[in-house]
Amino acid sequence: MIELNLKDFNPQLKKINDELYIFDPIRKKYLLLTPEEWVRQNFVQHLIKEYQYPATLIRLEGGLKYDQRPKRSDILVYNRLGEPFLLVECKAMQVPLNQVVMEQVSQYNYVIQAQYVAITNGIHLLIYEPNYETTDFKIMEQIPIFT
Repeated sequence: MIELNLKDFNPQLKKINDELYIFDPIRKKYLLLTPEEWVRQNFVQHLIKEYQYPATLIRLEGGLKYDQRPKRSDILVYNRLGEPFLLVECKAMQVPLNQVVMEQVSQYNYVIQAQYVAITNGIHLLIYEPNYETTDFKIMEQIPIFT
């Protein structure tokens, strides 16, 4: 896979019927290794190893409904009170982080109401803190410290 702008981790990989799979330690199962899954697994490990986010408070591909349609958030980290802390939308490395991606994660966050929101393609990362009273947001310089 393509090298990302994240620290390397040593994933468990295996081939099944000529397709490569990666072990997801959060969901405790092997998943087809797509470019987006590569970014998701790398970013989760980055949160756990570099920022000490507890793996037990991370949910991957959680279901939600927006406009009566089922959707899935890529990464949702809860704080110690069980409230949504950080919502992350992952894209494949070649996907630009543009207005379409921002609108997608904003729609998900309309339902989730996380304290922080991020989008990443493994190369670039954009993090912001939404203000739910004014509907503005503040761009963050770095990944928030877990609380």
